[in-house]
Amino acid sequence: MIKVAGAPISWGVCEVPGWGRMLPPELVLSQMSELGLTATELGPPAYLPEDPAVLRETLGGHRLTLVGGFLAVVLHDASRTEETLREAEHSAKVLAAGGAEVLVLAAATGLDGYDERPQLTDGEWSTLISTCAAIREVAAGHGLSTVLHPHVGTHVERGAEVERFLADSDLPLCLDTGHLLIGGTDPVELAKRHAARISHVHLKDVRAEIADEVRSGRLGYAEAVAQGMYVPLGDGDVEVGAIVRFLHEAGYGGWYVLEQDTALAEDGTEGAAPDSSAKPLRDTARSIAYLDTVVRDL
Repeated sequence: MIKVAGAPISWGVCEVPGWGRMLPPELVLSQMSELGLTATELGPPAYLPEDPAVLRETLGGHRLTLVGGFLAVVLHDASRTEETLREAEHSAKVLAAGGAEVLVLAAATGLDGYDERPQLTDGEWSTLISTCAAIREVAAGHGLSTVLHPHVGTHVERGAEVERFLADSDLPLCLDTGHLLIGGTDPVELAKRHAARISHVHLKDVRAEIADEVRSGRLGYAEAVAQGMYVPLGDGDVEVGAIVRFLHEAGYGGWYVLEQDTALAEDGTEGAAPDSSAKPLRDTARSIAYLDTVVRDL
């Protein structure tokens, strides 16, 4: 009844320097297929092959198709707009060649990681809005839609910023159930008020007590992930079932991407747990099982 995809970040594959151990693509894609997933997002730049034929062959070998991909770029700095549009052009070409449908855009600060967010001036905010529109045109030229992803540590994170973006731009949103909650927005209420603006969904569940530490600045994002802020769907404090039911009733027909940010320690362990490469498979399986119970009730 709904379209479900996976994402490499659930296997610890992330573009942030020093994030953790990167599992090889063959392992990640084979485990996605083993779980019965038939589609995935792209993952960080150059994680999967960028040559169109090789990318399609790689995905097809695991009976997977490509849904879209995440692009975190600087949108607010007019001196970098040309560079940003070149990045968007490259990303759109790769995504389109792989058969993707959507470019998932985030308003990067330009700093490493997701723990510092300089305040934007009104002029920088205006540039952010206009650059989003320009990227949408670039993506459309390759047959892709573009969504803005409110994301921890970017310039569209907190509730007021999400509302300001919705007022100033007509770009649709990626409803990321975890990042919104961490940023202080109730994803259920946002979905109810702006259902028509949602055209892509990242399903996450989080532990609210750790999310509160990130929101307050007492804990860095990467450290929070390492401490287990993200949990399988149904195990945390996000009302995932209510969100899926509401969006379904509102006529949402886009993708639900299972995306539980995971960081795997470089030595092959996560905390005291041995064989951390098995954890993404186990946690994603639990998320799928929970989502199946939600779908059965739709």
